[in-house]
Amino acid sequence: MATPVWVRAAVWLALPAVGAGVGWVVRQLLDWIVRIPFVPMRDALEWAAEAPDPQATFVALALGAALGLVLAYYVDRESLTVQAAGTEVVLTRPGVRRTVPRGEITAAYRDRDELVLLGRAGQELAREPCHLAPRRLATLFGSTWHDRDPYADAYRRWVPGLPELPAEAEAMLKARQKALDKGDTDEAQELRTELSRLGFVLRDERKRQHFRRTG
Repeated sequence: MATPVWVRAAVWLALPAVGAGVGWVVRQLLDWIVRIPFVPMRDALEWAAEAPDPQATFVALALGAALGLVLAYYVDRESLTVQAAGTEVVLTRPGVRRTVPRGEITAAYRDRDELVLLGRAGQELAREPCHLAPRRLATLFGSTWHDRDPYADAYRRWVPGLPELPAEAEAMLKARQKALDKGDTDEAQELRTELSRLGFVLRDERKRQHFRRTG
């Protein structure tokens, strides 16, 4: 089960086209933009506004298309393929491959734009970006599929200084909160993995951390 090829192709074609269109619009509005009081980077914008056409328009189109290609790359990185191969479930996307024993999966569900697989003790076995339709995933996972997190009511919001948390977990949650506030997704994911080894499962809502203990 994979993101349809036509969808991925559409992303690679549409986003650069949209980016080029945005570049053209910005080029047409430069004369108006530089008249805005306190506009940032005024010198650079005035220089761009005075650049001759058609060369300046071509550059604006190229820059917009390039930004569209970068965005398409990041979108395509989340094109998840899910395969049930015998006794294993294999999750792959560009640059990532994860294998989970099928017998260990007791629950699977979509958490917004992520696929989550849970084990017997309620621990996370996998969490990957996913835009596959829930009905397709339900067919694949069968009786283990859930429309929502089966432990949704067990989460508690984290705030500094909760007395029941071990010092190591508290330190990691504080560090992870800083990563969330800075938008450092790689650091936040690494700390999520470390906390899972301590028996904690996390859910983020508007940069607020909620946690539960595994069984």
